[in-house]
This record gives sequence, structure tokens and C-alpha cells, in this order.
Amino acid sequence: MCTVIIRVPVQPNDAVRVLAIRDEDPHRPWDRLGEWWPDTHHGIAGVRDARAGGAWLAAQATSSRFAVLLNRADLASLPESELHSRGNIVLDAASGVLPTAPVATHGFNLVTVADGIARVFTWDGVALTETALSPGTHMIAHDGINDESTPRIARWLDQFRSAPLSADPKWWTSWVEILDSSTTLDSTDDRAIIRDNRPHGYPTLSLLACAVSVSASGVDARYGELAEPGKWGSGIDLA
Repeated sequence: MCTVIIRVPVQPNDAVRVLAIRDEDPHRPWDRLGEWWPDTHHGIAGVRDARAGGAWLAAQATSSRFAVLLNRADLASLPESELHSRGNIVLDAASGVLPTAPVATHGFNLVTVADGIARVFTWDGVALTETALSPGTHMIAHDGINDESTPRIARWLDQFRSAPLSADPKWWTSWVEILDSSTTLDSTDDRAIIRDNRPHGYPTLSLLACAVSVSASGVDARYGELAEPGKWGSGIDLA
């Protein structure tokens, strides 16, 4: 039930901007943004799933590659014993290896940026599709791109599209202000971005966010955790 907002520039030499909010079971341990894979994925920094060893979000600054994964429902027919962690897909994508069908995992939306092009790879357990994102602002959750049948996208996408992004180092300020205003909704509301998904049958809450800028000169990624899962409180400090 994660949420990703991505702005693709009109001018290809400008930076792609991403704000990614992670929803996960707070009892599933993770490691903050760092280079956790020196032996297998040298130079890649990411948010590591401490249980399975993969990543939710990862980037390789020297090659200007970035990837983040959102879970989605699927039609997978393989038994659980034959399905693998989706976190390795993120590490591979940040290394330049993109998914090919069939994928032995549950469903996902994989957002990637490489060579100045932003794409979404969608796996529903049967078919793998690839969509290049056009210039503009897009919002992705557990269904389609800019899918207004997802209540939080229908409620907030236009505001993210309208918000100017600053040219200063804290370019994400206006988007975080939208997150702040969104928390007038209860975290169990289907329109909420900072979420408590337990009433909807999932043990996940919003835990952290990353603001990422991808350009030809590299990747700048900032990380911040919520003080309490699913609660905005005093906000989030992206550093």
C-alpha cells in the first residue's frame, strides 16, 4: 500500500523528482538508507529489508539509476514455496538489470529511472507490462498509474501536479506540505496517504519516506522516518 509521486521533467536534462512513502508491517525489521550490499551490489544504496535481504528502494548514484517497488494484488498461481522476495528486483533494477517475464514473485509496480527515462514495470502474476512515463506529475500506489479508482490518487494527484518544486536543495518542501495537509484525514481513511491499513485487512502502516532526485550528475536520496508508525505527528525530517 505504498505511495510514490514522481515528476518527469519536460526538459530531459532536468532532474526527475520522486517522493516515496513506504507502508510496511512495523514488526518487519528494516535498515535505513545505506550501502548494505558491498559484496553483491557494490555502490548501491537503499532501504534494506533486514529479513529477506533485498531493498524497497535503491539507487546507484554513479550511473544515475533508481528503483522503488510497490506491492499490488496478483493472479499468481505458483505455490508460496516457489515465490521469491520482490526486494531483489529493486537491487537488480538499480544495477541495470530489469525484470523479464515470468517473474517468480507476487505482484508489483516497479518504478525505475535510468538514462533520464522514468518507467513503471507492472507484474500481475500473469503478464509483465512496461510504461514510459510522460513529462508531468504521476502518482502510483497498488493499482494503475494515476488510477483514480484509488481514493488517495483521486483526492491528491491534482494538488501534487499543481505544487511548484523549489530549485533549492529542499526541493520537496511543497510536496511534504501536501502530506501535512493530507493528515487532516484519519490514517484509516481510504483517501489518506499517511496510512494505517489494518482496518483494510493488511498489517501495514506508513513508516518512512524518501525524497530522491535523479539527474545525469547522479542521485541524491534523502531519508526520514515517522516517529510513530501511521502517525504524522510533527512531520518528517528528510536528511
